[in-house]
Amino acid sequence: MAVGIFDSGLGGLTVLEKVAARLPDVDLIYLADSAHAPYGVRTAEDIYELTCAGVARLWEAGCDLVILACNTASAAALRRMQEVGLPEGKRVLGVFVPLIEALTERQWGDNSPPREVAVTHVALFATPATVSSRAFQRELAFRAIGVDVEAQACGGVVDAIEDGDMILAEALVRSHVEALKRKMPRPQAAILGCTHYPMMQDVFQDALGAEVEVYSQASLVAESLADYLRRHPDMLGRGAPAFLTTGDPRRVSDGATRFLRRRVDFVSA
Repeated sequence: MAVGIFDSGLGGLTVLEKVAARLPDVDLIYLADSAHAPYGVRTAEDIYELTCAGVARLWEAGCDLVILACNTASAAALRRMQEVGLPEGKRVLGVFVPLIEALTERQWGDNSPPREVAVTHVALFATPATVSSRAFQRELAFRAIGVDVEAQACGGVVDAIEDGDMILAEALVRSHVEALKRKMPRPQAAILGCTHYPMMQDVFQDALGAEVEVYSQASLVAESLADYLRRHPDMLGRGAPAFLTTGDPRRVSDGATRFLRRRVDFVSA
């Protein structure tokens, strides 16, 4: 069995890298829906349908567990997928869960009433679709009270990173941080609510200031998956990753190689 990692493009590779380093004996299959990227400007219905199709393709490839390494898909599709129902023996996880566990210092299965937490002023940087869904605020409210979340839709950042234009990406990040700080001058913590954004984490940190704790999801997801697999050791394999895309494999491979600074070869999904 393999673990599937799904994203609209290349951002989920940040999650794959951390998972592969933390769990070298797990077979990973990465699917980039590059033909339909970016998701962040699509409607919720589009995102849901595309996410379902991507997850189904990973199930066909032998994955019993799929991680939605895309905040937009997690925000717009995951809850609905779970409510509709998944095939027997299949499971889909999002990237919000480990993040909220870290922020609130409580396990996802802890269903006790919401309580006060140490961090009360949180900046959320995400795609327009993730921001408009308010999924992060909704899930956080189940577990914490008194937390003020100010969200900033970071238009253009994903496209710039996918195109390899890191100069433009940096300029956009700094502009979005300035816009956020006009609304929340002194955030205590910042959430990088898109798996592309760890590529720009140093820029976010510099623009926010050293006193702001920046939460990036990739490492948190890897640790959460490690905990899950300790309870499901039958999912261990050879640690051989495979890379699929709905887009042009050559173009996506070149982009992924720039993204990770090592050769990555995609094949058609």
